[in-house]
Amino acid sequence: MALSSFDIDAPRWDQSTFMGRLKHFFNITDWRTALLPDSRLDEAKALVESCRAGSIPPGTTEEQLHYAKKLYDSAFHPDTGDRMNLIGRMSFQVPGGMAITGCMLQFYRTVPAVVFWQWVNQSFNALVNYTNRNAASPITPKQIGVAYVTATSTALATAVGLNLYTKKAPPLVARWVPFAAVAAANCVNIPMMRQQEILNGIAVTDENGNKLGHSKKAAVKGIIQVVISRITMAAPGMSMHKKRITYLHGPIQVMMVGVFLVFMVPAACSLFPQRCSMAVSKLEPELRDVIVSQYGDAVQRVYFNKGL
Repeated sequence: MALSSFDIDAPRWDQSTFMGRLKHFFNITDWRTALLPDSRLDEAKALVESCRAGSIPPGTTEEQLHYAKKLYDSAFHPDTGDRMNLIGRMSFQVPGGMAITGCMLQFYRTVPAVVFWQWVNQSFNALVNYTNRNAASPITPKQIGVAYVTATSTALATAVGLNLYTKKAPPLVARWVPFAAVAAANCVNIPMMRQQEILNGIAVTDENGNKLGHSKKAAVKGIIQVVISRITMAAPGMSMHKKRITYLHGPIQVMMVGVFLVFMVPAACSLFPQRCSMAVSKLEPELRDVIVSQYGDAVQRVYFNKGL
């Protein structure tokens, strides 16, 4: 294939299948990309943009183009093209998540420890949720603050309540406290951090990317899928318990969580297509009527970025 006709935005793997999405997310959530300097990421972005403009530098190989797109997808927001903060990237989920989750699993016997590590975890989650939102929906600093406080306080209340309830419970039951707290907090943190999408709707397009309007129902569908993915992402590591694996302490436990996350981050992200779709018939009546009046039966489904 002549590189002059190379479509750098064409998916390398079939995004309509779980295995295709899994290969894609294994590629772009590679934790090693989080170690690269911004200058290297900017070089990759420049190459991607040159390819889009049909001006590929002489001597560039197809492998180099694929790697540049990998770095671009791992570090730049799909809606805005802006470089995402390091901690909020999915490629940082393994090093960041393994450290925090390991500490939550290790220090869960006292209320102060539970409170502190849940606060750290929810602060991390809030940043990830903000970074991976649908950026077409703006959010003010005040709304970010409200979302952060609400999500964190809910997680703390859940964790502390469960911690007190299970003080005299068997170790196996107590071990589920961190997971229950994380699951409950995700159900609040993600919708709260992305509340403007629910209140005002997110941009939906036709199959060719032509904007059709904004839909609140599309926003709700996308956010529900993200919540399910995040809980799935945390489940295996958070469900480890000392009753059966008594030697998982300190650094060893952290490393085991990291091993889980290396596989679970891409697997959880792959549960649903990032480019989500919805039948026109299931949209809000006002938007549905507008689409039908302009396009008739030509547009059967709308598409949108659900975020991660």
